[in-house]
Amino acid sequence: MSTHRLPAVKPLTPQKSRFWPSGKSWGSILLHLLIPLVMGAGMAFAYLGGFHAPAPHNVPLAVVGTGPEAKVFAQTLNDKGDGKLQVSTLATEADARQQIIDQKITAAYVPSKDHATLMVSNASSQAGAATAEEVFLPIAYQQHLPVDVQDVRPGNENDPAGQALFFMLVAMSVGSYASVIALAAATAKLRVGVRLLTAAGVGLVMSGISTLVAGPVYHVLSGNEWGIWLMGALYSFGIVTVGLGLHPILGKWTTPALTLLFVMFNFTSSGGVFPSFLSPAFFSGLNTFWNGAAWLTSAKDLTYFPGAQFGFEGLKLALWALVGVGLVLATHLATVKKRQLADDTLPISREEEESSLVAAG
Repeated sequence: MSTHRLPAVKPLTPQKSRFWPSGKSWGSILLHLLIPLVMGAGMAFAYLGGFHAPAPHNVPLAVVGTGPEAKVFAQTLNDKGDGKLQVSTLATEADARQQIIDQKITAAYVPSKDHATLMVSNASSQAGAATAEEVFLPIAYQQHLPVDVQDVRPGNENDPAGQALFFMLVAMSVGSYASVIALAAATAKLRVGVRLLTAAGVGLVMSGISTLVAGPVYHVLSGNEWGIWLMGALYSFGIVTVGLGLHPILGKWTTPALTLLFVMFNFTSSGGVFPSFLSPAFFSGLNTFWNGAAWLTSAKDLTYFPGAQFGFEGLKLALWALVGVGLVLATHLATVKKRQLADDTLPISREEEESSLVAAG
């Protein structure tokens, strides 16, 4: 009777775990961190680039007076300012007050024999008012004139610095672009009209939340809440549609792209922290047509400057929304065409397969 010996089995020895990740693991980690690192670097460059050293350029100011002394005074300020100031002369204090309310000038200096008045508007820009004080208070001191600083249009009692609307802009912007990825996934298989209607609904809700918190909750709005809500809805709709239109093209890079457009470029050019005449040239240029600046200007007009014309700002928001709708339609048509091409090539592949089988037989 033969016996068969079983082959010896080597005992399993547990592999020693490596404390230090392999090169492949490090590559995977860095790949996953690429988008956050790019976003962090972009935020650093944008915020520090826009806010680290505010410097005046073409600050619109006025000197009240009709004689040659007033004109010489204004021209001297312009010459010494070397492009920093844009000083004009106005005939009366009433004219100066009206131009400040119309936001044509930032401040006006009204000298007299025994005192001087500096007229500013903190609701328009607290930083702009501070800049005017830096210009005129030393002059009044040299002229031995006591100065009375008049805030022609202050913020309300719950928002004395006039910054609440900027934080409304931040809330709407973040909520709008953060909803894009979820909305793109949830509405990917829906008709394009339904996607646009959903984007409009998101805009109404996002703007409504911010308006409710700013108005009834914290009382920083002083009327025209319906107008602010609708303008905010148009602003939010523009962000959402731009994001939906870019998503099929950029994929996972959509969020960084939206952060670039509606955070890095948007907040720094809006005029909420520093007005455009204190911002670097790049951000000052963006202020003329960017959507955040358009909404903030219209919201300030509705809140602090009733009767002001903000139709041009509304037009800017509408154009941004049209760009977003155009992107959604364009990428939708491209996706449909791609699917049609894939469907058209499928029967040809089957025919080629059948032909090859017949030939082989």
